[in-house]
Amino acid sequence: MLFLCYSRCSTCQKAKKWLDANGISYTERPIKEENPTFDELSEWYSRSGLPLKRFFNTSGQIYRSMQLKDKLPTMSEQEQLKLLASDGMLVKRPLVVTDTVVLTGFREKEWETLKDET
Repeated sequence: MLFLCYSRCSTCQKAKKWLDANGISYTERPIKEENPTFDELSEWYSRSGLPLKRFFNTSGQIYRSMQLKDKLPTMSEQEQLKLLASDGMLVKRPLVVTDTVVLTGFREKEWETLKDET
């Protein structure tokens, strides 16, 4: 399981504690230093079944400063994925990727499915 996170993010810290408390093993990857690539994001998006907007960190400074709330609706999926791949701080975190599950953000109820993955 791949766990992409930002160490200074309190939600990521909470998610990491949850994974540890539930005995779920993972490979941690710092999202700011090792941003997901366009190809990774494309694959994860298609496997997730989630709307592409769920991959954006809508509460982040970069998202707000770029006024993406207004721009995203007019952008193609390809453009949005390229934008996400350009800066890890644009990507919703934490991001968990397994062989069968892709989750953005930490919603404990959703994450319960990860217990079946190990």
